[in-house]
Amino acid sequence: MAKLNFGGTEENVVTREEFPLDKARATMQNETIAVIGYGVQGPGQALNLKDNGFNVIIGQRQDSPTWDKAVKDGWVPGETLFPIEEACQKGTVIQYLLSDAAQIELWPTVKKHLTAGKALYFSHGFGITYKERTGIIPPADVDVILVAPKGSGTSLRRMFLAGRGLNSSYAIFQDATGNAFDRVVALGIGVGSGYLFETTFKKEVYSDLTGERGTLMGAIAGIFEAQYEVLRKNGHSPSEAFNETVEELTQSLMPLVAENGMDWMYANCSTTAQRGALDWKGKFKDAALPVFTELYEEVASGREAQRSIDTNSKPDYRKGLEAELKKLRESEIWQAGQTVRGLRPENQKEKVAQ
Repeated sequence: MAKLNFGGTEENVVTREEFPLDKARATMQNETIAVIGYGVQGPGQALNLKDNGFNVIIGQRQDSPTWDKAVKDGWVPGETLFPIEEACQKGTVIQYLLSDAAQIELWPTVKKHLTAGKALYFSHGFGITYKERTGIIPPADVDVILVAPKGSGTSLRRMFLAGRGLNSSYAIFQDATGNAFDRVVALGIGVGSGYLFETTFKKEVYSDLTGERGTLMGAIAGIFEAQYEVLRKNGHSPSEAFNETVEELTQSLMPLVAENGMDWMYANCSTTAQRGALDWKGKFKDAALPVFTELYEEVASGREAQRSIDTNSKPDYRKGLEAELKKLRESEIWQAGQTVRGLRPENQKEKVAQ
């Protein structure tokens, strides 16, 4: 384990140099990893583990679209693909990658197969952190560990196939066997992490819920809509409004920020852009800081988690969700986005080839 120093704050990190893939495979050579759930994180993590030489099986509900997806991805019923309860019985590591709501629903089934010495693996701290609300309380004689890739399962898989890695956090909630650290790091390397940084279940879920509702999705979508709306109200075309709001950011600027940082971006733009960005950055921070403070307090209090649990458990939740997503999908900004994406040169080439 290495230590990184960020302005006086030390962090524990694990890199592939310190814990290479061969060591990870050796650590897990006698283990069967049962990936429960094949929705958001399941496919990317399971396929990466399999391609890296780990013994992986999938547990999924039969006669479901995700069962069919697993078969399409090469998992073989009766060999590497099983009903959930059978996979839980076979696995020495149970990777619990269902949605938070589904984890609550299925917990009694999973818990009875958590025999002494097994490991219960999460990629989100929700179920354990809010255990009084979820009822997910593991037996004392199993390891409880977490690897949380900092991105979607799709991104994890794409970066793996491109020979890259997606950074992940790791945490140990319960070390019953004395081997929880080696297990969690081996699995983190196996799923394709670029490097692993230490956290806790509570810190992971607090930062994750804040990020999802904040700069990763909620806040950025709200900012996109606000700027787009102002431009449209002032006579700008949908194409111009979308390009200036979303396309330039995602296709041109953010890749450069990812490579070099926002400080580099500020130092390498026009003097007009530089001056304006410096002058207005503080105004946006002052406007957003109270919202982020409120958001974090809602997450830390558990109220945000309870809202999710209550909403997701309603019988008509899916119907309402589809209506909300339909409204978002059919809004002018994202209809404009669909058109603009279709005009990108690489997409035009695909149309010509067809």
